Amino acid sequence: MITDFLGGIRMNLKIGVIKGDGIGPEIVREAMKVLDLVGERFGHTCEYTELLLGGASIDVHGVPLTDETVEEAKQCGAVLMGSIGGDAKTSPWYKLEPSRRPEAGLLRIRKELGLFANLRPAVLYEELKDACPLKPELTEGGFDFMIMRELTGGLYFGERKTEEIGGVMTAMDTLSYNENEIRRIAKRAFDIAQKRSKKVTSVDKANVLDSSRLWRKVTEEVAKDYPDVTLEHMLVDNCAMQIVRNPKQFDVILTENMFGDILSDEASMVTGSIGMLASASLNDSKFGLYEPSGGSAPDIAGKGLANPLATIASAAMMLRYSLDQPAAADAIDRAIAAALADGWRTADIADASTPEEKILSTAQMGEAVASLL
Repeated sequence: MITDFLGGIRMNLKIGVIKGDGIGPEIVREAMKVLDLVGERFGHTCEYTELLLGGASIDVHGVPLTDETVEEAKQCGAVLMGSIGGDAKTSPWYKLEPSRRPEAGLLRIRKELGLFANLRPAVLYEELKDACPLKPELTEGGFDFMIMRELTGGLYFGERKTEEIGGVMTAMDTLSYNENEIRRIAKRAFDIAQKRSKKVTSVDKANVLDSSRLWRKVTEEVAKDYPDVTLEHMLVDNCAMQIVRNPKQFDVILTENMFGDILSDEASMVTGSIGMLASASLNDSKFGLYEPSGGSAPDIAGKGLANPLATIASAAMMLRYSLDQPAAADAIDRAIAAALADGWRTADIADASTPEEKILSTAQMGEAVASLL
């Protein structure tokens, strides 16, 4: 805490900032602008520690993540991140071996910080219903569901190798989960469902995969401790179909790492744009890493075309889940909704009926949200 010039006590929030690659610096800059202004309103200050990850770290240190960066991140109350990676076809980062590429740093920091629970809300704002690719009758009244993705296990962290077997090049990736990993993510899903509409849809491939059969068994055991929450099971291919057929049926979708990666990107598109989808990755404490769900979009980097709203919404989630500032988080959420209600759009969420003067640059959208706090 610090004392202001009037003698009052102001909370000092320690926030790690990873601007990252591509559009990352642009969208994080707008989120920081909003965080600073909401801090002035609610009596706290933001102390930022800039951290390097991904391509930005490779350019400086030769590796996508250093031990020093991990330790600095651990000293923060939370970390706000932009985007990681570049154009895999043209960037020199992707001429490096896989363990030294940008995304390897992202996987490692998640593991080092114990970030096992990824929350990705999918909300269709009334003002963006025309940007939704689904038929209006499927989304009447909007929808609001949460994807809870296990983040540090499964196929992305299993043993892998590529070798020649019998004269044929063969690649292998291993998908494994133990019951403890499944139980802790299931508990998080049920805890959140209790505060929402009290329904968990556990998504797996139990008709084929042993890991999914264990996932289903452990999830059912956890469900016994939450009698007020309804549990249903759904195969991942059916879930992918149901998200576009009837998204309003979902409350909390619980799933493993790769399935969650795919389904959350699908969910982002039915909200109108991946630029609208925030994300939080949490560990066993209040610490979390917050980021937009979209990629680094190197093709539009530096052009002022990126949508910063998902990053700003991620900052609101950070205030709510890690930094104990729910009123400030609510203010940001209201400001985002108000900006959309006023007709302001970035290019990705504009449509043919959007007046040209209502289509804003990245910085202008950040300013629009900030002005409504």
